[in-house]
Amino acid sequence: MIRRIAPAILATGVIALAACNQAEPAPPADAPVAPETKITATTAADIPEAVRAAVLAARPGMVIAEAELKEREGRRYYDVEGSVDGAEIELDLLETPQGWRVVEIQRDLAWSAVPAGVHAAAEAARAGFTPVRVIESTQAEDGAVIYELFADGQPETPVLEVRVKDGKTEVLKEVWPH
Repeated sequence: MIRRIAPAILATGVIALAACNQAEPAPPADAPVAPETKITATTAADIPEAVRAAVLAARPGMVIAEAELKEREGRRYYDVEGSVDGAEIELDLLETPQGWRVVEIQRDLAWSAVPAGVHAAAEAARAGFTPVRVIESTQAEDGAVIYELFADGQPETPVLEVRVKDGKTEVLKEVWPH
């Protein structure tokens, strides 16, 4: 009798264990892939004066905490982290022939604070996905907002990027250049 019941117990245990697995769905085959980036940490005291001036022109009163120099695809960026009125913020600056210019202003958001259209676009692109981190990146050039959505265990590269501009919401097929 025990021999006949054992396979049923084993099968029930496997089914129950599988039902408990709440892993995120696998990323789609066409998920964006971030380019290789060289990163150099920079203390607040060592940020070049031209970078500091561009940051403070964009966000007067910003208290700079630290920065990273990032080099990728022939471009140089400074990611400058700090706070404005106690709220954490990051400014991404691109080195251009005319000097350093702010290209993105970023902050972390709770998934619940993200617009409904972004939720719908993410669900359509990757059913059942709930990001563990969301970065809102406002583009200085055109005011578009890129929502970078990160999965558990993948802190470096967003699983999805959703762009909102002029009322239009779209899931990006390629990694946003900044």
